[in-house]
Amino acid sequence: MSPGFPRLLVATEFSPNASGGGPAVVRQMLRDWPADRLFWWSCSGETEKPFGRDVAGHRVASIPKKLYPQRKLPRVKAWWLEQLWVPWAARQLRLAIRDFQPEAIWVIPHQWSILPLKTALSTSRIGFHVTMQDYADSRSNAARIGLNRGRRFAAAARLLYRDATTRDATSHPMIEDLERSTSCSAAQMLHAGLEQDDLRALGSIGSSTHPAIRIAYAGTIIVEDVFTAFVDALKSLRPKQNRPIELHLFSAHSYRNRPWFDPDWMSENGNLPEAELAARLKECTWGFAPMALGDDDPQYNRFSFPTKFISYLAAGLPIITLGHSRSSVTKMARDYRVGICLDESNAGDVASALGVALNLPEPRRFFREEITRCARQEFDATKMRHTLHRCFEECVRATNQSSACGSFIQR
Repeated sequence: MSPGFPRLLVATEFSPNASGGGPAVVRQMLRDWPADRLFWWSCSGETEKPFGRDVAGHRVASIPKKLYPQRKLPRVKAWWLEQLWVPWAARQLRLAIRDFQPEAIWVIPHQWSILPLKTALSTSRIGFHVTMQDYADSRSNAARIGLNRGRRFAAAARLLYRDATTRDATSHPMIEDLERSTSCSAAQMLHAGLEQDDLRALGSIGSSTHPAIRIAYAGTIIVEDVFTAFVDALKSLRPKQNRPIELHLFSAHSYRNRPWFDPDWMSENGNLPEAELAARLKECTWGFAPMALGDDDPQYNRFSFPTKFISYLAAGLPIITLGHSRSSVTKMARDYRVGICLDESNAGDVASALGVALNLPEPRRFFREEITRCARQEFDATKMRHTLHRCFEECVRATNQSSACGSFIQR
């Protein structure tokens, strides 16, 4: 084992350079990991490396495109995948472990990777760390694969979490929920974080000099009804404001054809590289972080945590949070006064609350102290990385003990 960098296998659904918040967290935590000590197993391959994450070896247990359960016959395809693909994928993971000979495995149980991960790792002697990013039985996932199958996926992921050498999760509510159901504690909350340069810069980020009030939205629009209500509130405010209001979307998806989209005061900026997105967000005045106002999808609403919240913090932006009072992001916004926070109890007064907030002369200065406190307390990337690496070291010790025990039994 190299000092500080064991042979590490990452096992999950996504590839090393996949887009999205979950893959970005993994890359950030492995920022300094030598490529020759890093290996990967996933359900999807890649032909390009837009984020430059190299690995020494990558095995792919591909899901045939025609069998992936999307719009056409999703439950029939899911049944076939479970019967045929899962056993094959588990075998591919076992072969990857045999060939790569990792000293530790980092498991991110996501979507279809969960079942082969559970099957293969139940007989493995390699210590593994589990990071729970999302629950598999959220409403959107259950609509694709069926509610019962989604529950079985979620149960298998919880067993992986329970059986892991070490573990963490994406939000404080999720950690508490997993501790109740598995009796296992987490090493930390692991999410996207601010690097030391980002934390130092928070104290010097000034107010936007742009004449307009620029509101940023980063990522996919998950709760479009809440987003539409927010747009309607902004529409009603625009004629009353002394400064023009602009809405800037940063997403891999286009929303230009939506009924609510108005090119006169909205713009689409595409899916920008991380550094460029950070720079563009700093040109804005506010960030917007919505979750569902209802609680009919608690597995997503209460426990997942949107990466956009951290992106706004890193840019020094005060945050407009709109969501159910039990959602993870609303709880964070209430614990740290990083902007304005609205829930189901006062959602009808969105326009009124926004009107007061948007009239603040220097909102960044007004919320800077709490933005900095939240960033340092909850999203210090260096601290998270150190804790995660200590977990990997513990996994290596478990691997070595298992190997020693196996040798003793053979003798």
